[in-house]
Amino acid sequence: MDDPCVIALQSRYTSVMMDTFASPPRPARIVCVGTTTMDFIFGLDSFPVGPLKFRAKSFHAVGGGNAGTAAVAIQRLGGEAHLMARVGDDPIGRQALDELRSRGINTDLMMVHPGAKTTLASIMIDGAGERQIVSYTDPNLPTTVANVDLPAGTDALLADARWSNGALHMMRRARAAGVPTVLDGDIPVIPDELLALSCIAAFSRQALAENTGSPEVEEGLRRLARRTPGVPVVTDGAKGLYWLEHGQLRHMPAFKVDVRDTLGAGDVFHGALALAIGRGEDVAQALRFGSAAAAVKVTRFGGREGCPDADEVERLLAGAA
Repeated sequence: MDDPCVIALQSRYTSVMMDTFASPPRPARIVCVGTTTMDFIFGLDSFPVGPLKFRAKSFHAVGGGNAGTAAVAIQRLGGEAHLMARVGDDPIGRQALDELRSRGINTDLMMVHPGAKTTLASIMIDGAGERQIVSYTDPNLPTTVANVDLPAGTDALLADARWSNGALHMMRRARAAGVPTVLDGDIPVIPDELLALSCIAAFSRQALAENTGSPEVEEGLRRLARRTPGVPVVTDGAKGLYWLEHGQLRHMPAFKVDVRDTLGAGDVFHGALALAIGRGEDVAQALRFGSAAAAVKVTRFGGREGCPDADEVERLLAGAA
């Protein structure tokens, strides 16, 4: 019997091919489930050392969070993004919702919890574009999930493992509906249930080592492959990305760009990857699109503010062809 993830990816491709003659085609509908935050971003020459006072060169207050930023990337790239995340019923939560809506994100699936505080993050970015993050999540912010379903016509699901209950709930819905799933697995310990429902499971190099116990890319991916029916992927910064395809190790070099700010690069990658899968592209094409979107993002300041549009990504792809 064929694996459900293989069926989901193949059926998405077939559906897109059948819709090619429809006029006009609608944007791919991608549901993102996970975290959204408000980020307070400080630009510094170098990171602080020791308990001293430091003056920032710049400051921005913007929406952030993995799933939230991925949703913004999807919308900027021409998709239709729906976000399912948790906020408190507080001024910052209302600000977060207003910002998402101003960017065109569908917030019908958002969960607003009275008495809880919205998640915050303080982010420092040095002159080389690297970052340090201190975040706060209110322990009173419920992790439970309301009985919600995927919106009709969902083309792909992006699940952020940082809210594992939400991710598991929606991934089960996606599996039942035959919708392909992309897992952002960038946490130290990934639940087996999420891996079992993943069509593509994407990890950073650090998270791959933490979850498999192997510092080696190929061995880590092979250990991961024993836990997921989908395609295991690892991103490795300037070295590009690696994945297993039919048991063979594949490598895609990183695009050569001038790095200014890495904040949000992984979220843009995941969002663009899910969008490409929702459009019916094969795994290699989708990974290349995601890699190009992340490459454009790191050339500019800001997470959501740095999200590229489709024309910018296509120009980079055309120039690298």
